[in-house]
Amino acid sequence: MSTLLIIRHAYAGQHGDPRYPDDALRPLTPEGAKQFRKAVKRLVERGLEIDVVATSPLVRCRQTADIVCASQETKPELVELEALEPGSDLAALVEWSNGQPHERIAWVGHAPDVDRLASALLGAPAHALSFRKGAIAHIDFEAEIATGAGELRYFLAPAELGCRRSG
Repeated sequence: MSTLLIIRHAYAGQHGDPRYPDDALRPLTPEGAKQFRKAVKRLVERGLEIDVVATSPLVRCRQTADIVCASQETKPELVELEALEPGSDLAALVEWSNGQPHERIAWVGHAPDVDRLASALLGAPAHALSFRKGAIAHIDFEAEIATGAGELRYFLAPAELGCRRSG
């Protein structure tokens, strides 16, 4: 059995923020990081375990992935993948994931890509899931990760775990 978590990066402010003319460098807001930390902590308390976290190399995703890794006692391996940059490559992600010696994998990426990736893995219509910032979809597979073969265990945004962003 394989477990995959698909995570949209936590709250990073608005696209086009003049402080970050290079959008790849836009970081999480302090409140966004705090909210996501609380949400992941609650999931860890409920048994969340990850062996490896793959992330888009963009700053906001990397920071989100760092939070996921820091939450785990086992300190999962963290890998930056170009396939998770905006315009994500599902085939490359599936191939990479199935080549891992791990059964519990997380991908940290961007909207609308995470919507499309999760929907394809579930065999659902495109954008059947709509990820809010910091949302997590937990998808299980009986064997390898494959398009249309996933079973959704849960789909949660931080607010659904009682972690609301203030301000």
